[in-house]
Amino acid sequence: MTINPILASVTDRIILRSRALRQAYLGRIRAAMEPRPRRTEMACSNLAHGMAACGAAEKAQIRGNQGACIAIVSAYNDMLSAHQPFESFPALIKQVVHEAGGVARFAGGVPAMCDGVTQGMAGMELSLFSRDVIATATAVALSHDLFDGALLLGVCDKIVPGLMIGALTFGHLPMIFVPAGPMPTGIGNSEKAKVRQAYAKGEATREDLLTSEAAAYHAPGTCTFYGTANSNQMLMEIMGIHLPGASFVPPGTPERDAFTAAAARRVVALYGQAEQFALGEIVDERSFVNGIVGLLATGGSTNHTMHLLAMALAAGIHLDWQDFHDLAKVVPLIAKVYPSGTADVNDFHRAGGLAAVIGELLANGLLHRDVKTVAGTDLAAYAHETALTEEGLVRRAEPAQSRDKAIIGSVAEPFNHDGGLTTLDGNLGRCVAKTSAVKAQFQSIEAPCRVFACQEEMEEAFKAGELHRDVVCVVRFQGPRANGMPELHKLTPPLGVLQDLGFKVALVTDGRMSGASGKVLAAIHVTPEALGGGPLAKLRDGDIIRIDCALGVLQVRLPGAEWAERPVAEPPRAGQWGTGRELFAPFRQVVSPADRGASIFTFDGRY
Repeated sequence: MTINPILASVTDRIILRSRALRQAYLGRIRAAMEPRPRRTEMACSNLAHGMAACGAAEKAQIRGNQGACIAIVSAYNDMLSAHQPFESFPALIKQVVHEAGGVARFAGGVPAMCDGVTQGMAGMELSLFSRDVIATATAVALSHDLFDGALLLGVCDKIVPGLMIGALTFGHLPMIFVPAGPMPTGIGNSEKAKVRQAYAKGEATREDLLTSEAAAYHAPGTCTFYGTANSNQMLMEIMGIHLPGASFVPPGTPERDAFTAAAARRVVALYGQAEQFALGEIVDERSFVNGIVGLLATGGSTNHTMHLLAMALAAGIHLDWQDFHDLAKVVPLIAKVYPSGTADVNDFHRAGGLAAVIGELLANGLLHRDVKTVAGTDLAAYAHETALTEEGLVRRAEPAQSRDKAIIGSVAEPFNHDGGLTTLDGNLGRCVAKTSAVKAQFQSIEAPCRVFACQEEMEEAFKAGELHRDVVCVVRFQGPRANGMPELHKLTPPLGVLQDLGFKVALVTDGRMSGASGKVLAAIHVTPEALGGGPLAKLRDGDIIRIDCALGVLQVRLPGAEWAERPVAEPPRAGQWGTGRELFAPFRQVVSPADRGASIFTFDGRY
């Protein structure tokens, strides 16, 4: 199948835009590949320190340079459901690596926080920056230079991007990401959303709401809606950093253990092929384009309009929101998973899952097939389902097909002809919007705005009945420099109530929404942010705002001269102290804008 010309064109311009930075990156990692293993050049005292805690057999292997030494870097903790299953993974990995002739060491842990726990709380202001903390923690874990490869254990929102950013600074090593899988399906997502809206209207008690939420989030594994965590898993698979079929296998099952064991064996095998299959060689411009395509085709998380940019920069690659915008014009939405539909990721997996999606996109020239992956040099391997048999994991001969057209459609008959994300531009700045879950009639609005400096102010106005009209709610001073760019997902229920009452409503913010951004139009990640004089800081209550996803418009209806001369509002003073916020003050001072990844790192020297 000939590749789509727009996909080819976008890829070519990314390659051209990135040429100098990518060549410098590849030069660094290729220089770091020799000698191999690296420990052969370590001083004897250094090496003795590094293997002191090993058993006799492991010491003999390490000092004799026999087989690969594999690092395990894990986001395990037993408070968060998505990462609790990782508790048992290191023992299995060590056993399998030993059987394969190598040694596996637990090199380090990285923090893992949950946006679901911190949503609407002060801790959410640490959330985005936790990604960069995870990146540095990953680098610390790998810094001992003892390792010939690594397995990276992480699932959720900032953890996988952070692991990837940190791992790419050691991109001379072969690495495989190892997922944990989703929890069993609880109550339906639609039912959960109804209870949330009932609570927002005062028609359900706190006990009613807690009972509903506990029935939805009830077991080890990731949340089952298609938010950032599960978008991470999709990305790692479609970019070839998971083994084919690994993403959505539930934890605590023989299949999950089989995939974990297979990853351990595979990373040992890749040790002898590092020149071809080192992480930094696999993760190139084409694999990132494949990741963007997967995000658009499945209606993935808006958070990845920042995470993908930050991850790419760590590999010497410049992505831009325009790349997402242009690809969205030719990549249709072919998966309907909550919040874009009623199915959850378990339903999606049973319907054919990523294998069916990848096969459909490949068959229509919407993915680069000839890319390196941890499984080989042909992405078509990821279009076949893998089943556990008595002989072990076996890849089915025939490419996967959708078993439920209501969940996985086709390029010929998509759920939407445009991808699940769009970018908007205008005199209010540049932003992104998730359109996959928003009905067509709600994807444009022109209405007076109501301006808030925090989400609590907006909640109070809703409870007071001040928003029961056509309104664009603007929540500003929520950008990365202001307060770490928290998610504002708790505003979804009241906005949903207003929309259900027949009002046209939308949210505009320089903050984030959850990866589960729902049915209400939300123009988010507005850049430049309000702090420092961004356009949102000029808005006043009653200004008419126009948002149009079809035309890519975000603007305030004011004469140019009047808008240019209007003064900016003073930012609120709250939000800099307490709950660890003060520790992240240096991050807020140097963080890049949302359209450059909202990162503290300076891989390209621009910020």
